[in-house]
Amino acid sequence: MSFDTLHDIPLLRGPVPLAHLLLRHFIHSGDSAVDATCGNGNDTLLLAELVGPAGRVWAFDIQQEAMDSTAHRLAANRLAERVTLVAQGHETLAGQVDTPLNAVVFNLGYLPGGDRSIITRPETTVVALEQALGLLAPGGIVVLTVYPGHGGGDAERRLAEEWAAKLRAPSFHAWRMGQINVTADAPYVLLVQKGA
Repeated sequence: MSFDTLHDIPLLRGPVPLAHLLLRHFIHSGDSAVDATCGNGNDTLLLAELVGPAGRVWAFDIQQEAMDSTAHRLAANRLAERVTLVAQGHETLAGQVDTPLNAVVFNLGYLPGGDRSIITRPETTVVALEQALGLLAPGGIVVLTVYPGHGGGDAERRLAEEWAAKLRAPSFHAWRMGQINVTADAPYVLLVQKGA
């Protein structure tokens, strides 16, 4: 498992283990998925494992450091052949992917351990989110981990919540999930599922 466990029970310590728990439920062998911000490659690796040898993953990032880290992680786990690495911003998603997607994953903010001045931006994130919705298969999900506690994070939080709140049910089901026993600026997960 890619998160801490206690006697085989996942510990939901922060939003990433929650996002991974959701992905494990919704993604199956043969599916197609996108990691819209591949960062250090943890989500990309999980997606590659979940889609199996018949599935496909596309991983996007604008930083070469992220591309290299993700490529190394995939190669070390012998899963590189399942993933197409795209050294472009996630706002180019629709130009790179032309198949219905079962999941699109976003981690907003900056590359962990990287240059904190290079962050995801509301204006490109909203374009990518709209493109992701257009590519979702019925029942497919967008999992968005939001980090409001950094410079630029609050603006992106507002944008993501406004975007999700405007989605019309029953065409889409939008959820906000976060711990309530943490600080107000702690990261949390937005989940959007496309209706049948």
